[in-house]
Amino acid sequence: MGEFFYVDVLKDVTEILERLGCEVDVPEGQICCGQPAYNSGYAKDTKGPAKQMIKAFEHSDYIVCPSGSCATMFHEYPNFFSDEPEWEDRAKQVAAKTYEFTQFIVRVLGVVDVGAEYHARATLHTSCHMTRLLGERESHYTLLKHVKGLELVPLPNNYDCCGFGGTFSVKMFPISEQMVDEKIRHIEETKADVLVGADASCLMNIGGRMNRLGKPIKVLHIAQILNSHQGKGDERDADESRKSTIL
Repeated sequence: MGEFFYVDVLKDVTEILERLGCEVDVPEGQICCGQPAYNSGYAKDTKGPAKQMIKAFEHSDYIVCPSGSCATMFHEYPNFFSDEPEWEDRAKQVAAKTYEFTQFIVRVLGVVDVGAEYHARATLHTSCHMTRLLGERESHYTLLKHVKGLELVPLPNNYDCCGFGGTFSVKMFPISEQMVDEKIRHIEETKADVLVGADASCLMNIGGRMNRLGKPIKVLHIAQILNSHQGKGDERDADESRKSTIL
């Protein structure tokens, strides 16, 4: 999705990581992580793509995903190979070094302020996969709280699903539509100028619906905020450089 719909986000992620001392590589052998097929019930058909992704990324020090959903899928890979011990072990090694973008910055690099500046009133939508499956509830808040000029206001019922859910939004459209409309009502309650999120699929769903309804709220990926008026981030050891891979 990033490659086709959010190219600028991938550039922002890359620039931020490089400024923080990471060597960023984008393996050509990567494909879709397989989550759409997996969530639609085609678990066996997901093993092939999973193997290709494992081969593409297993030699990296870290794997950084600008999406909690994709990072979660990497953590699911070991469950696919209970009947193939070699691949199960390789999948576990890949999963152990896979992080969502903000999670990597805060948990691995130990940075809480990337020197960003963005003047707006914003509210944050946290995705289901990010919070419930990946178990990350703090890293995105931590980074946004240190953005100069950004007023971050709580989103009511923030942990409610936006209604996307991949093919759920197509197969169960009436329910999905009601869910995203409720999410938009909560967003409007905050009087925010900007909706921020860390998952492109959620942002595309919410942003698309707001556009159809004529809502003036801007929708941005968190990397776009963190790469705005970027200054010097936290001081780090000049000799400390990590090789990371961006998905």
